Amino acid sequence: MAEGIAITPGITLDPAEIVESFIRASGPGGQNVNKVSSAVQLRFDLRNSPSLPEAMKPRVAALAGSKLSKDGVIVITAARFRTQPQNREDALNRLVALLREGAIVPKHRRPTRPTLASKQRRLAGKTRRGAVKRLRGGRVEE
Repeated sequence: MAEGIAITPGITLDPAEIVESFIRASGPGGQNVNKVSSAVQLRFDLRNSPSLPEAMKPRVAALAGSKLSKDGVIVITAARFRTQPQNREDALNRLVALLREGAIVPKHRRPTRPTLASKQRRLAGKTRRGAVKRLRGGRVEE
């Protein structure tokens, strides 16, 4: 982790911006769970990061959701594995995946109107379906 972490070809993240702390994990592990801090809590200051472009930050913040604190810090907790190195790698991979997803600029949607033919097809289908349902209502004649 000495050099930058590649997010996209143009964006590289400085590893010094990532702060890792180790906490005790819950779950399987027996007595080992009480002694070893194998879970990783990764913190990345999104709001004050010089590595990310300003246009990308709101998109990443929206994607982060509950992982984003009020201070603009992304907190990712990884306790999926029993070993600390695996959890560190998992947390880092999750952060990189989040940042890569936020780097994609969404395409602007142009609203379109349905064509006349598509409207007619839709109405014809509704009429056909209504006719089928009308025929099902079996009236008993006396």
